Amino acid sequence: MKNGSKTLNIAMTAMMMCIIMVAILFIRVPIPFTQGYVHLGDAMIFLSVLILGVKYGAVAAALGGMLGDIVGGFPIWAPWTLCIKGIMAVILGLVIGAAYKKGMKGGKLLAVEIAGMVLAGAFMVAGYFVAEGIMYGNWVTAALGIPWNIGQFVVGMILALAIAYALCRTPARKYFTYNVSPREAETQR
Repeated sequence: MKNGSKTLNIAMTAMMMCIIMVAILFIRVPIPFTQGYVHLGDAMIFLSVLILGVKYGAVAAALGGMLGDIVGGFPIWAPWTLCIKGIMAVILGLVIGAAYKKGMKGGKLLAVEIAGMVLAGAFMVAGYFVAEGIMYGNWVTAALGIPWNIGQFVVGMILALAIAYALCRTPARKYFTYNVSPREAETQR
C-alpha cells in the first residue's frame, strides 16, 4: 500500500486474507473426476497484490488460500495452497513492480498487469498439476484439472481487473500500491 502505516498494512492484509477465504468458500464448483474444485479466490488474490503490493499481497494470498482449504474441508491441500498461492502473488507483484520501476503507466502498465496475472496463473496451474500428481499418484487425474484451473485464473483476472478499475475511480484508489488510473489510461491513447 502506498504510504500506509504498519498498522494499516497489517489490517488491510488481514482483511484481504478474509476476503480471499470467503471468495474460496462462497462459490465452489467441483471438478469432475477429481477431488478438487474451482472458486473465485484467484480474483481476490490478484486484487490483494494490486492493493497491498508484493510482500503483504503474498501473505494475504498464501494465508487466505490456506484458510479457505482448512475451513472448507480440504485441509490436506492447505500446505500446497499456502505455497502455490503465495508464489502466485509474488510472481504478479514482481512483474508489476518491475514495470512500475521502469515508469510504465496507462495502457502499457495494464498490459503488464495482464501478463503478470497470466504468468501467475500458469504457475498456479502447473503447481496444482504437480500437487495432484504427487498426492494421487495419478498424472491423468491431475491433467483433468488443468482446463478448470485455467478457467479459474482467467475468470479471476477479469474480475480482479474490473474491480480494480472500478475502485480506482473512487477514493479507495489511495489504498492501491499498483493501479491503472482510468485517466492515465485514457491520456495514453
